[in-house]
Amino acid sequence: MKLLRVGPEGTERPGVLVTEDGLVDVSDLVTDFDEEFFGSGGIARIAPVVEERRREGRITPLAGQRIGAPIARPHQIICVGLNYSDHARETGQAVPEEPILFTKSPNTLVGPHDDVRLPRGATKADWEVELGIVIGARASYLHSPVAARDHIAGWVLVNDVSERAFQMERGGQWLKGKSAETFNPAGPWLVTPDEVDDVTALDMWLDVNGVRRQTGSTATMIFDPYVIVHYISQFLVLEPGDLINTGTPPGVGMGFSPQIWLREGDVMTLGIEGLGTQRQTVIGPR
Repeated sequence: MKLLRVGPEGTERPGVLVTEDGLVDVSDLVTDFDEEFFGSGGIARIAPVVEERRREGRITPLAGQRIGAPIARPHQIICVGLNYSDHARETGQAVPEEPILFTKSPNTLVGPHDDVRLPRGATKADWEVELGIVIGARASYLHSPVAARDHIAGWVLVNDVSERAFQMERGGQWLKGKSAETFNPAGPWLVTPDEVDDVTALDMWLDVNGVRRQTGSTATMIFDPYVIVHYISQFLVLEPGDLINTGTPPGVGMGFSPQIWLREGDVMTLGIEGLGTQRQTVIGPR
């Protein structure tokens, strides 16, 4: 299934995409796509109802509706840094022997087509197309990467927007450069694992103002999604609905010579095979 949330910011309604441009509303079945939903087996519970409504033609057009992030605000957004060997090289850093972990403020989460707002003092804002993992069941001390498969609700396209001066030049704390409001567009939908043949072989891309900047594939990840979930579970508890950003391929702004940074008015478009596309306009600070 493809889970999505539509409507004005803060009042999104949960639904399931059943045609290219139509959804089945499930707001009478679930409050939201949140911890309670994922942790209680919500995906399996709503599946037969969604199919029945689809057969009955109870489909709402998607056109004209704002698409929000496909999940409610999670407990935590955990990110994996330098998880593509070619991206590590372009930043001049060594390929990590273990996943590099950092957190991102959960209130960075916005819809796939919402504006990205530059923070005050930003000088080196950057883009990062990434595969996101949504946790489907509580995970703590998983015994293997294979076991991680049962703890994943699905996959989502994310843009891990970053402010490199805050990240690199203000004490070397990545959280500072990752957590400005709107810095984690997600969606347009969460795709359940049964709909993706091989999550480790998905093409991904990102354009800025119509110019291709990133071209990559999840096949070049250093640590695949199952390894990542297993690894993180050895250090902290992953809760249902949590989001993990798994790293980006080469082509980020800081990797060019001269470097390229986002400016007010720029437009980012990005996508991952089978997970949809996004489009964001960069706007100025408050």
